[in-house]
Formats: sequence, C-alpha cells, structure tokens
Amino acid sequence: MLDHELLERITARRPKLDEREEQLADQLAEVRAERDELAVVERVLERMTRQLAEERSSARPMPGQVGGRAVMLIPHREPGAEEDSLPWDYQRIIAAVRQAAGPVMAREVDEVVGVDVSVKAKLEPLRSKLIKLLDRGWLRKLPDGRFTTRL
Repeated sequence: MLDHELLERITARRPKLDEREEQLADQLAEVRAERDELAVVERVLERMTRQLAEERSSARPMPGQVGGRAVMLIPHREPGAEEDSLPWDYQRIIAAVRQAAGPVMAREVDEVVGVDVSVKAKLEPLRSKLIKLLDRGWLRKLPDGRFTTRL
C-alpha cells in the first residue's frame, strides 16, 4: 500500500517538475539572448567611442607657433583644467557669466566687462571670444542664445 501511494506522489510530481524545467529553460534562453545583445551593444559602444574620440581630436584647431613652439591661446577644457590657464580677458568673461543670476546674453556680458555696447565694432570681438570659449568647452550656449558656465 505504501508503495502505491509513493508511486502516485511521484507520478503527480513529475509533470510539475517538467513544467518548472520548461519555465527555467525559457528563462535561461532569455537571459542568454539578453547577454548576447549586451555584448553587441558593448562592442558598438566601444567602436563609437573610439570614432568620436578620433573625430574630436581631428576637429580641434591646431595650435599656433610662437618662438618655434606650439601654443594655443584658449585651450580646450579638460578635466582638472583651471580658468587661470586662460588669458586674463577670457577669465573676466567667464567670471561675468558666472556672476550673473542666470544665463546671459552677450550684451549683458559686455556691460559687466566694461565694453561700450553702443558701438557694434566693440561688441563683436567680445562675441567672438564667447564663441571661442563655447567651442573649447568653457561655456555653454542655450537654444535661446544665452550663455552659461559649464558645471
């Protein structure tokens, strides 16, 4: 009698275990597929990172020559780069943008720096300096044309 009861239990348990095995096999297949996808994404990301780094390095302006040595008046902002590596007038521009209550227009920077904003010929050189600071990563330009410092 005991053998018959055990046999029934074993017979009843087997389909449940088979069903569980099938569920686990499906989950394992999903995990393996996701891992394969992640491996592809990693390779694509590494390739794109290398390509972007190459493009950025080739897009940087070439430094000028002074006394036979390469120099760049406005360096690209790198991690750890300080504003004191910039010329004094560029430091004043960044300070003016930073001291403002929020993003500023070029004309507002001109007023703080002390440029006569009524004379367009004096306004344009400051705008070109703002753009140079923007291009080199020291400032950020919002879609509405206002400038702010990068944090």
